[in-house]
Amino acid sequence: MIMDKHLSLNPNKLVAYLHKPCNEFTKADIIGYIRDNGIRMVNFMYPAGDGRLKTLNFVINSEAYLDAILTCGERVDGSSLFPFIEAGSSDLYVLPRFSTAFVDPFAEIPTLSMLCSYFNKDGELLESSPENTLRKACRAFHEVTGMEFQAMGELEYYVIAPDSGMFAATDQKGYHESAPYAKFNEFRTQCMAYIAQAGGQIKYGHSEVGNFTIDGRVYEQNEIEFLPVPAEEAADQLMIAKWIIRNLAYRHGYDITFAPKITAGKAGSGLHIHMRIVKDGQNQMLHEGILSPTARKAIAGMMQLAPAITAFGNTNPTSYFRLVPHQEAPTNICWGDRNRSVLVRVPLGWAAKADMCCTANPLEAPTNYDTSQKQTVEMRSPDGSADIYQLIAGLAVACRYGFELENALEIAEKTYVNVNIHQKENAEKLNSLASLPDSCEASADCLESQRTVFEKHNVFSPAMIDGIIKRLRSYGDRTLRTDIDGNQEEMLKLVNRYFHCG
Repeated sequence: MIMDKHLSLNPNKLVAYLHKPCNEFTKADIIGYIRDNGIRMVNFMYPAGDGRLKTLNFVINSEAYLDAILTCGERVDGSSLFPFIEAGSSDLYVLPRFSTAFVDPFAEIPTLSMLCSYFNKDGELLESSPENTLRKACRAFHEVTGMEFQAMGELEYYVIAPDSGMFAATDQKGYHESAPYAKFNEFRTQCMAYIAQAGGQIKYGHSEVGNFTIDGRVYEQNEIEFLPVPAEEAADQLMIAKWIIRNLAYRHGYDITFAPKITAGKAGSGLHIHMRIVKDGQNQMLHEGILSPTARKAIAGMMQLAPAITAFGNTNPTSYFRLVPHQEAPTNICWGDRNRSVLVRVPLGWAAKADMCCTANPLEAPTNYDTSQKQTVEMRSPDGSADIYQLIAGLAVACRYGFELENALEIAEKTYVNVNIHQKENAEKLNSLASLPDSCEASADCLESQRTVFEKHNVFSPAMIDGIIKRLRSYGDRTLRTDIDGNQEEMLKLVNRYFHCG
C-alpha cells in the first residue's frame, strides 16, 4: 500500500496500473498490461545516426507472437540507420527496454511504445550506438568515482504559426510571459502532459525570451525543463520529448524547430544540460553550503574538454551563429555562480538559511527541507542539433576526467569568473580565457586532439569518433561566419537547410 500511495500521482499509465516504478517493469508486466488494457499494436523506437527516433510497428497477432518480439526483438538494416555500418554486413537486432514503455498518445489504435537497444550479429550491444556509448560512459564514471552521474535537459524550441495580430508580444521579451501575450502556453502544457505520460520527469515549462513576427507568422520560443535522473534516463526522456512536441505540433498545424539559430539578432535555442553527482542517494555537489571539491573536479574536467564537447553538442554550421558574444550563449571557457556569460554556470542553489516558505506563508511550520538535493551545474554551450546520447556521454567523460586530473582544483580556480566577461571593463579577463570553437571544422580539430580521453575506458569507439570528425569536416564551414556576415539571404538559406536538425 505504501508503494501504491507513492505512485498514485504518477501520470504514466503503466506505472499507475502496475503499481511499480518504470525501472521494475518486466516482460510479464508488459504482456499483462497489453492483455488487460486492449492494446492492439506495439511500436519499437530507436535513435539513429541522424539523431531522430525511428519506428517499427507490430500488430499483436497472438500472445505467443507478442512474447516472441519482446524476447527476441527484430532485425533492422543498420546501414540505413548509421553511416558507419556497411551495406554488405548491415543487419542489427533491436531489443525493447521494458522500463521505457508508454502508451502512444497519438495512435488511434491503442498502441504501446518502447525504446530499444541495438545488438550486433553476436548478440552483443552495438559498440558504436549512441545509446550504448552513454551506457559505457556512465559505467566508467561510476568505476572511477564510485558515484552516479545524473543529468537533466532544458529543451528550448520555437513554435511557428500564423499571426492573429492580437495581443502582440514584446519583441525579445517573452521570458515567462503569460497568455494572451504568449500564444502557445496551452500547447506547451499539453506537450508536458504527454511527455509525463511517457515517463518524462518534468520540472517545469515556460515561454522563453525569443518572440518575433516575420511575414505574417509569429515565432514564439518555449522551454520545457526536466528533473535530474540517471543520465541514461535523461537522454531517453529528451528523445521522447522531442518526438512528442513535433507530433503534437503537426496535429495543431504548427511548425516546430529546435535549431540553434533561425534569424540574426534574435534569441537562439540551446539545449543546456544540468548535472549532479550522487552517492548513496545523496547529492555531492555541495559541502557545508558551498560548492564541493567533487563538483569543482567535475567542472575542471569540463573546462579541459569543452572544445571537444562542441563536436557532440553543436553539430551543424548554424550552431556557431548562436555561440557569439552578447546573446546569452557562451563563447569562452570559464565557469561561475549565477552567471549567464559563462560556459558552465552554478545556478542559484537554495543555500540561504532562511525558510522562505514560512515567510511567504505565515501559517506554515518550519520544514527543514534538504535543499542540497537541488544543486546542479549547467553546461550552456549545447543546442538542439546535438546527438543527445553522445552529448551526455561526452559530459560524463568530461566530469570523470576531472577526477583523473591531479591539478583539477587548480584548473577550476583559474577558470572561475565572477563578472560579465562581455562587458568592456572586463576585457582583460576575457582575453585571458580560451575560446570555444567557431565552426564545425574547428570542433572536429578539437575532438581529434582530445579523442584519447573520450576513447579511454572503451567509452567512445574509434569508429564513432572518426565518423563524427568526418561529418563535421564535411561542412567546410571554417570561415563561414565571416563569409556571410550581414548577408541575410545566405543566412536564410543556411537556416532552412538545418531547420529540422536533431
